[in-house]
Amino acid sequence: MASEDKAPRRLGELERLVMEQLWAAPTALTVREVHEQLTGTRELAYTTVMTVLDRLAKKKLTERERDGKAWRYRAAAPREELAADLMRDALDRAGDRREALVRFVGQVSDEEAALLREALSRLDSQEQTG
Repeated sequence: MASEDKAPRRLGELERLVMEQLWAAPTALTVREVHEQLTGTRELAYTTVMTVLDRLAKKKLTERERDGKAWRYRAAAPREELAADLMRDALDRAGDRREALVRFVGQVSDEEAALLREALSRLDSQEQTG
């Protein structure tokens, strides 16, 4: 998903709610199915959900396929990949990338720091053997 020339994939509140439905679903969902799930907690027009899903498809955050007259939507990538893209975009926009990264690492929990050390160690090992 990540690419130098892709626009940032920040999500608005409604886009995030729609993506949460898609990530949680075991199969692709129609606009109607997403609408029904979302209207349990808030009042939304069917056309609003349709517009959001269309926008997400144009941003390449969803994939869609025809199912009769309807479209079925699924997330194009796991939420973790989107989070990684957003973090990389934030670093790219930082005035001082190194300082932003240092500040970020200074705010992670001990468990998250251990995960980062493990990931960096794995990368280092791959570089040495590759």
